[in-house]
Amino acid sequence: MSSPVTASSITPTGTRRLWPLLLSVALLGGCSSLYYDTMEKFGYEKRDILVDRVEDARDSQNDVQETFRSSLERFQSVVDTPDTELKDQYAEISDAYEDSKSSAEKVRDRIDEVEDVAEALFDEWEDELDQYESDSLRRNSEQQLEETRAQYSQLISRMHEAEDRMDPVLQAFQDQVLFLKHNLNAQAIGSLENELVNIRQDVDELIRNMEQSVAESEAFIRRFREGG
Repeated sequence: MSSPVTASSITPTGTRRLWPLLLSVALLGGCSSLYYDTMEKFGYEKRDILVDRVEDARDSQNDVQETFRSSLERFQSVVDTPDTELKDQYAEISDAYEDSKSSAEKVRDRIDEVEDVAEALFDEWEDELDQYESDSLRRNSEQQLEETRAQYSQLISRMHEAEDRMDPVLQAFQDQVLFLKHNLNAQAIGSLENELVNIRQDVDELIRNMEQSVAESEAFIRRFREGG
């Protein structure tokens, strides 16, 4: 028989294993607040969840860089191998686009999750300022809140900038897939080569933005942990 779960027995790794169950509870409750309340009963505060979600967003941004790089290489390989069967060429490009779209959607979901818990954290923090008896402690906490908000604002702005950079690349990939779908011939394959120059520039710009966002995420995590 397994041991009962208590707040003291929950580690960050153990808590992660409980997330599917706790998320199901939150979904049944119809709101995120139930999820956060449940997590707090296990001794896992909103600030901890925020740090974990920023880490998840950082990881997904690292993943999307690799996916877009790989997709670009697959587009290039189609152009460089004109003797390949046309249907196979179309399937290769279509798969690359779907992989990129899925990876991009994961990034967007992770950013949404960061925003959700950050909003809950800052609302709670601000509400609790009125509970202080000590004016000096209240001012100190209020200052920390404003500093954290400023750091978070910079982080989420950087995340959204990188997120927005995904759209033109995905659109370019989709255009090539649609064009090739209705023009399965060697001439159509050859026409992709001219477009790849622009797509490669977009991918390079996307990766630069993602790298900046990842660096901002790591700095935010470091500041939060040092201040915790």
